[in-house]
Amino acid sequence: MATGVWISLFAYFALMIAIGLYAMRKSTSTSEGYILGGRSLSPQVAALSAGASDMSGWLLLGLPGAMFASGLGSAWIGIGLLVGAFFNWLLVAPRLREQTVHYGNAITIPAFLANRFPTQAIPLRTVSAIVIVVFFAVYTASGLVAGGKLFESAFSGVINTGLSDYATGIIITLGVVLAYTVVGGFMAVSMTDFVQGCIMMLALVIMPAVVLFGEGGGGFAQASQTLNEVDPTLLSWTDGLTLIGWLSAVTWGLGYFGQPHIIVRFMAIRTLKDVPTARNIGMSWMLISLIGAVSLGIFGRAYAVRNGMNVEDPETIFILLADLLFHPLITGFLFAALLAAVMSTISSQLLVASSSLTEDFYRLFLRKEASEKEIVTVGRVCVALVGLVAAVIASDPGSQVLGLVSNAWAGFGAAFGPLIILSLMWSRTNGAGAIAGMVIGALTVMIWISLGWNGSFMGGPGVYEIIPGFIAAFIAIMVVSSVTADAGEYQHITR
Repeated sequence: MATGVWISLFAYFALMIAIGLYAMRKSTSTSEGYILGGRSLSPQVAALSAGASDMSGWLLLGLPGAMFASGLGSAWIGIGLLVGAFFNWLLVAPRLREQTVHYGNAITIPAFLANRFPTQAIPLRTVSAIVIVVFFAVYTASGLVAGGKLFESAFSGVINTGLSDYATGIIITLGVVLAYTVVGGFMAVSMTDFVQGCIMMLALVIMPAVVLFGEGGGGFAQASQTLNEVDPTLLSWTDGLTLIGWLSAVTWGLGYFGQPHIIVRFMAIRTLKDVPTARNIGMSWMLISLIGAVSLGIFGRAYAVRNGMNVEDPETIFILLADLLFHPLITGFLFAALLAAVMSTISSQLLVASSSLTEDFYRLFLRKEASEKEIVTVGRVCVALVGLVAAVIASDPGSQVLGLVSNAWAGFGAAFGPLIILSLMWSRTNGAGAIAGMVIGALTVMIWISLGWNGSFMGGPGVYEIIPGFIAAFIAIMVVSSVTADAGEYQHITR
């Protein structure tokens, strides 16, 4: 591997760790500082942090891989996500920022739910924390799989650790993330997310442009001709797409309302007045990045065909093209962009899972009188523990990034999405309904996956598990809240 690649990667790693050390001096003296950055994020940092922690390696591996394999029909996932993110910023962000302060200055999602529904505080904190830790272990594993695939594809045989290249990639990826997350907490995660979001967007502008218009690309006309010769359905938004298939794609957007690592950014924005600015920045970033990822996958397929590339795993098309088309220094930057996508999400997920273990288990059940210093220390230990569990889950090199992400995304979306929406916008929601919705949503997703109905349902195409999970949870909350009326929890919300 050329020296230039290592120079770029080393510079990236050093920058991330430096930001972590800087953040450690600024916001890790209290639990609120370590877990939520003292609610001091600027709209720019909040927007890109939410976007970068959302997209992960899925943006540079999973989505381009799906586009490469099946064409424009897979782009409906991106469209659904774009719409879902917009309504998340519009409906959830301002209300959550205001109400988490109003209800006891909650610094975690389980704490907010407990304060919102005090008659069921302990069960809510316990169940929601369990859901967060379990699904984040799987979600974090998807990021480590992406890191392992990068090193397996791009650095084969370069680093001799006695382990496989895939395992080495997992260790290095997790090691760097832990270095800045453990020491710097939420502020380090958010600041690194901002830098990583900029790197990701720039990479997704550069790469498709070079693939299309660089040497061997041939431009739009030639790429379209090549794709039509391979399979005309690759350029169709609807050919071969059933109604169920379309719904399974666009309903990815429902997941946004229940992703703790994303909506926690709404809680940390500096002021309520900053939310519209953050929304505009975040949506612009997301639109550019999704267009770049879709273009990379579809036009990367045309480039591979025209130039006789052998692509065994479609999810590695970004890695292969970065190594083939660019100067080593630029290749290193592009690999850093992939690692940025992976690390930004892993760090956010580790911190949220750690926050739940610390605030909703340790402080709640073991050490109610724990000092702020002790809570920060325990939080750092929990970050490392969740990371190690995720590494074990990710140890199978045959894991697919998109598959792991889709399962965890659906789990969170169904367990928390309807509950967050209704707790913020329907004053009749009560604690019993909240617990019922969370449990039924999570169980529906897990049962759906275990029965294989997300792959094949009633002899037809599979139905994405977030659809039944979200619907079941929404109905459960409304029905149970209505039949277990608790006047003490009917708190009128006027926003």
